[in-house]
Parts: sequence; C-alpha cells; structure tokens
Amino acid sequence: MEKVPMTAAGNARLQEELKHLKSVERPAVIRAIAEAREHGDLSENAEYQAARERQSFIEGRVMELEDRISRAEVIDVSQLSGESIKFGATVRLADEDTEAETTYQIVGQDESDIRSGRLSVTAPLARGLIGKTVGDVVEVTTPNGSKSYEIIDIRFV
Repeated sequence: MEKVPMTAAGNARLQEELKHLKSVERPAVIRAIAEAREHGDLSENAEYQAARERQSFIEGRVMELEDRISRAEVIDVSQLSGESIKFGATVRLADEDTEAETTYQIVGQDESDIRSGRLSVTAPLARGLIGKTVGDVVEVTTPNGSKSYEIIDIRFV
C-alpha cells in the first residue's frame, strides 16, 4: 500500500471533508431519497434519480477520502529544516525571463491549489525543485515551452 505524503493541515482538511460528508451530506441525501419515494412512480421521478446520483457521488467520495486518510503519511513541516528543497518546503522563485517572483509550498497531491501557492509534489515544477538549493536555476518544461526559475529562498514553516 503506497503512502500518500501530506501536511498536517492537508490531512485536517480531508478529515473535515469526510466528517461533513458523513454527518451532513449523507443524512440529507437519505432524507431527499425518502421524500422523493413518497411522490410515487420512481421510474419517472427526476427528484429520486437526482438524489440517487448525489448519494452515489457522496459514497464514492467517502470511500476515496477514507482510502487517502488511511494511506496518509502526515509530515509536520515545522519539524523540517535544511538547505535543500524537499516536501513541505516553501520556496520563493524568480522567473528568469520576467524577474517576477512567486512563492510555493510543496504539498501533497490532495492539498495542492496553485492559486493559493500550494504546489503538488507530483507537479513537474516541484519534481524539478526537489533537492535544489538557494541560487540554483531550475528549468522546467511546461505546456507553453521551457521556463527557467532561480531559487531565491527556502523556508520550512
């Protein structure tokens, strides 16, 4: 069984989503199905069909979350340190072409959100950054061509 690396915050978000699905969404969809059944013929009952589809989605997501959480390797980023980039590092980069600076934290696949500065450890940029140090230049192939970034700062927060 392959472990899934994630930060403590990412694990907490998955736990919270699972709790919400089990305690709020699941009971609500069960009530919706019961209510739709009272309306008669189920073969032509759009409310019933929609509620069953929603139930299927919720149950699938619950199973997915339980699997991810059971395989989670929670890494406490505050306990990490070092000179090189690894999982959990917050990295400040400068685009070699535009000099624009961006900051990313390298996180687990389930918690990535590029708009919030959380970069999946499986993303090409993150894979290129792993093991590098301040001052190194990383070249990454993107859908828009090749991009070069200089590593300005590495923090573990």
